[in-house]
Amino acid sequence: MNTHQFTSKVIKLSTKPQRVGATTAPDFFENIYICAMIAARRHLWLISLFLIFLTAAGGAQNPTQANLASPYQTIMYHISNLQPDQYQPEAAGRALLTEPGEDAAKLAVKLKQVLDGEGLWIDKARIPNDPNYEDSISGLHRYILFPEFPDIFVERVNGKWYYSRRTVEVIPVLHKRVFPFGTDFLMNLFPTYGQKFYLGLQVWQYIGIFIIVLVCVVMHKLLSLLIRGLLVRAARRIYHQETDVDVALKAARPFSLLLISLLLTILVPVLLLPINMNRYVMLMIHALTPLFGTMFLYRMIDFVAIYFERLAERTENTLDDQLIPLIKKSLKIFIIITGSLFILQQLNVNVTTLLAGLTISGIAFALAAQDTIKNLFGSLMIFLDRPFQIGDWIVSDNIDGTVEEVGFRSTRIRTFANSLVYVPNGKIADATVDNMGRRVYRRFKTYLGVQYDTPPVLIEAFVDGLREIVKRHPNTRKDYYEIHLNDFAGSSLNILFYIFFDVPTWPQELKARHEIMLATIKLAETLGVQFAFPTQTLHVENFPGQPSRSQAYNTDMTDVKEKVSTFLQGLSEGDKDKNKKE
Repeated sequence: MNTHQFTSKVIKLSTKPQRVGATTAPDFFENIYICAMIAARRHLWLISLFLIFLTAAGGAQNPTQANLASPYQTIMYHISNLQPDQYQPEAAGRALLTEPGEDAAKLAVKLKQVLDGEGLWIDKARIPNDPNYEDSISGLHRYILFPEFPDIFVERVNGKWYYSRRTVEVIPVLHKRVFPFGTDFLMNLFPTYGQKFYLGLQVWQYIGIFIIVLVCVVMHKLLSLLIRGLLVRAARRIYHQETDVDVALKAARPFSLLLISLLLTILVPVLLLPINMNRYVMLMIHALTPLFGTMFLYRMIDFVAIYFERLAERTENTLDDQLIPLIKKSLKIFIIITGSLFILQQLNVNVTTLLAGLTISGIAFALAAQDTIKNLFGSLMIFLDRPFQIGDWIVSDNIDGTVEEVGFRSTRIRTFANSLVYVPNGKIADATVDNMGRRVYRRFKTYLGVQYDTPPVLIEAFVDGLREIVKRHPNTRKDYYEIHLNDFAGSSLNILFYIFFDVPTWPQELKARHEIMLATIKLAETLGVQFAFPTQTLHVENFPGQPSRSQAYNTDMTDVKEKVSTFLQGLSEGDKDKNKKE
């Protein structure tokens, strides 16, 4: 009975003539009915309005025709039909480009669960509402919801926008990856009481949170002990000794936390938390994974550096002892920078733009700090070429001292005045360095001046004695030395004394010099050889009444040649006798 029929009947009953007198039971009820109809007639407009409201409300429960005119309309149509107060999977399935035989409603629900499980919150303001929208990169009518999930996108087909066939194909794969245990894993553990809501979450979700926290705490303790034991055992095999337990423990804890964070990426989506909550929870978990990974690599550098420090201790080159700490610091800085970039990327920070800005800033910084960069490369050249090592005595320009430390920017040299000189590595790399510490032998060169009136026999005996002193000294080089009458100087006959000491340090060299020089003085005293010093002798050739003191020279050429021949003959015979003796 429609509204018009109901109104006509009420009017008819209200105008029916009433009987006067006694009334029977049927008449009584008929009168009540008539009164009700009269009352209803007076409020007919209210009843009609109520019926219209019911009709409209009932019609709202029926799915309307899908509006898929733009990316915004399609995505919002899919999301809005899967809300708790309006759960219509069949309607949501219309937003997917499915083929016959595929369960569109089930796929639509799984897609929504993947987005919620990963905490992918859809920003409505960023979704284009243009029916002719084109992707700026590919030029296609396509809109990708999230860059980290490029397979989830909507595209225009026959004038309407749908979730693409590629999206439909990867939904089961993504759902299996996000929910490896199934979406109802924890829900089915508490099927009845667990469905009640308290403070926005169901009971089974609170219980699931407690179970996950408990499992993570227990696994963290067990994994820390296990990983520490493995690191200590590996150290025993590699280092052949017990390594520092604290170093192993510091490396084991962040690795355990790294495994726990990876486990949370699997367990947390199963809780099916509200998207407004889950977006921040998953964002934090995804950021914790590179954070703990960075901490683990940072600690492992200390653990691995122990091995290379042991190797450096076995080598004679002391520069390795300075190189290992510098490499360790450089690697730590590199890991911190790289890990920070990964963390920022997980926090949805545009790392590409950040790197571009850093590159431009880096160019400006490099121009301003070119001297520092030059010194940095100079330090690399020192470590690669190894012109000196710690403890070497070097001479370069006006620098004369012992190398104490080689840094990234400068080299510290202890002078013989006990002062410290900091030399930029760029300057040392370009300069000529005389490494006195790399000498195999330490040279000792001097001239021994004897007086001109020293007989040749004594000079020859003195030279032979010096050679014996060198041969018998324990710290001299025996295979090469030169001791000869070498020069006619202004006030002396000079004997070249050129020997080498086989000693590793300068104090030992000074001690050997002292012993050689003292033995030379004693030999000269024994033979009666006098050391000359700069003197001047005044000769007065003529005095009045006295004979001339000038030397009278023999100018007879025949006599002179005869004397020379006799001298050379005697000299040859002397050499023959000397060779026979040898």
